[in-house]
Amino acid sequence: QLQLVESGGDLVQPGGSLRLSCAISGFTSDYYVIGWFRQAPGKEREGVSCISSKDFSTFYADSVEGRFTISRDNAKNTVYLQMNSLQPEDTAVYYCAAVLTPYSGSYYLENRGNEYNYWGQGTQVTVSS
Repeated sequence: QLQLVESGGDLVQPGGSLRLSCAISGFTSDYYVIGWFRQAPGKEREGVSCISSKDFSTFYADSVEGRFTISRDNAKNTVYLQMNSLQPEDTAVYYCAAVLTPYSGSYYLENRGNEYNYWGQGTQVTVSS
């Protein structure tokens, strides 16, 4: 059973940075996509970024392009989301999720993550002065 555990959420001032971690265990396939999603109070869950295990391709939502960077450390079985130039509108619970697939693409940021089979418990990011 694939398990994901997020960490790194915190309170940060506007313009600040955070790095979220998603520790992954229980792999059952060599091919999967790991996505980061977020959900703010009263809003739908939205895709932020995703990375493919097959070709390491990465994709970003327009709202975070140029500010957030997704990466992976295979030795640690961990996917990171480096978030820079944070703004109050980035405030949300951030989740990492996994879907077993040999494919990649921005499609895996769409549909509120309904394609993903495995989810972490979430980590709170609050951007406020």
